[in-house]
Amino acid sequence: MTALSAFGLFAVTAMLVCYALEARSRWFVLGFAASCALGSLYGFLQGAWPFGAVEAVWSAVALRRWMQRRTREA
Repeated sequence: MTALSAFGLFAVTAMLVCYALEARSRWFVLGFAASCALGSLYGFLQGAWPFGAVEAVWSAVALRRWMQRRTREA
């Protein structure tokens, strides 16, 4: 396994874990946004720019959800 493949596996695993735990805390929503950003970086580094672009959008959507949830809970 190359370092790039290991990085991609980490990013996708983090996305899955954070998504599964989002209902527990808003911090998992932020973790999901960060892991989507890592997945986006992986996609661009791998040369799969459509995957990288879609993951970047998912990261922005999750970040917006985190901000909305933060203001709702404050």
